[in-house]
Amino acid sequence: MRPVTRRHWLGQGALLAGAGWLPRMARAAALPAAIAALLTDVMAAATLGEVRPARSTRRIVSVGGALTETLYALGAESELVGVDSTSLHPAAARALPNVGYARTLSAEGLLALAPTLVVATEDAGPPAVLRQLEAARVPLEVLDSSHRYEGLLARVRRLGEITDRRDEATRLIDRLTQEWRAAQALVRNQPGPAPRVLFILSHVPGQARVAGRGTAADAMLGYAGASNVMAAFDGYKPLTPEAAIAAAPEVLLVTTQGLDAAGGIDGLLALPGLAQTPAGRARRVVAFDALALLGFGPRMPALLGELAVALRRRAATA
Repeated sequence: MRPVTRRHWLGQGALLAGAGWLPRMARAAALPAAIAALLTDVMAAATLGEVRPARSTRRIVSVGGALTETLYALGAESELVGVDSTSLHPAAARALPNVGYARTLSAEGLLALAPTLVVATEDAGPPAVLRQLEAARVPLEVLDSSHRYEGLLARVRRLGEITDRRDEATRLIDRLTQEWRAAQALVRNQPGPAPRVLFILSHVPGQARVAGRGTAADAMLGYAGASNVMAAFDGYKPLTPEAAIAAAPEVLLVTTQGLDAAGGIDGLLALPGLAQTPAGRARRVVAFDALALLGFGPRMPALLGELAVALRRRAATA
């Protein structure tokens, strides 16, 4: 059975509007306000030959912190009615209804917000919930979660298209391009050899993991002109003292949230093997906000330059 898209169900609504049914339905006192708004929007779309909600009636749920940041950067925040638990920036996003963690969504929580559009990356799930959204005829836009600069631009462009903010998206891409070029110049001008860096993800006590190839951390290290000491494997793996000591990193890179969860630098260095590494002995630790560092959202290009400078400076300290 072919999935029902937003274009399909709004197109069906346009047919009803043409038959004169929707005006009577929209006036029905028993209809919830959100549904009545949708019907009004469909009537307007039918009149104009459009098949998408207007800005004033669009209700977006954003699943993915970087997507939420991008929607704010495009000026679409007034259309947001819900976000996931990774949507922590800007601070205003935290006041919106929360639908839970992106990988463990529930259809009930999403549908309760009466969205006209759900935007998510391909990391969202579980798949059964996404199928339930389609069955409920909720339009779903799944974007590529590529950990590449080009992927960031593609997401900005697509979100600009589906929110009717193409001009805003063009301006944002121009700004990001300027920041990217400036960051690349900083990376090229850093002195000395590429620092050997170990990225540690440790937001939950006792569950420290290190980043290998194919991760956002690995991509950021590469862009910053650094060497990932765990590039021999793919994905994330549990931190072991033997592997940490053998890798001999010069710098430990963590998120600020992970550093706080560990209890600061002393708590971080208490993790297995880290105190025995060159980075641990010299207490060379660099920390950045998790979403800014790993989310590949609008803050990524500007942060990249800061990361490159911080890693080189820490690697050069005794």
